[in-house]
Amino acid sequence: MTTSYFATNDKVKKALENFQNFDVDTQLALFWFGYLDLKEKLTPANSPSSQATAEAVFNQIVAMSYEEQLQAQRDIAGHANSEISKLYGGLDPSAKLDVWLRLAQAMEDGRVTPFPQDYKLPENTNQFVQEVKSLEFEESVEFSRQTAFSMGATIS
Repeated sequence: MTTSYFATNDKVKKALENFQNFDVDTQLALFWFGYLDLKEKLTPANSPSSQATAEAVFNQIVAMSYEEQLQAQRDIAGHANSEISKLYGGLDPSAKLDVWLRLAQAMEDGRVTPFPQDYKLPENTNQFVQEVKSLEFEESVEFSRQTAFSMGATIS
């Protein structure tokens, strides 16, 4: 699926376009590693209504088994026509990013299926990883925002 982005920075646009070339599991891994690189500097500041809707989607995922949690993340990242992906797709951009921040934090504390500690990114991601690491902090945040915004089923 081709996704259009609203990024204004050419470096961010290129990274977003390259990100789409990877399979869903690799995209989830790259998103996870990106979170790890940024987490100490992130200070989510979205509206109470965005927080409430993000929390509602997050709580649905947390209530699932580990296998279902992983499938829900795959569905959202892969734009699947599933209930959770549609629910996520209807969120505002701030709430979408909030869902992923909550999921990442819950992965760290064990409430959501943890990321395999021995996981190694495929070799075909090396150039992409270097491309993203070369982004300035604000560009990295914009990349994460746009990635989260593009996920989920399209609501029509």
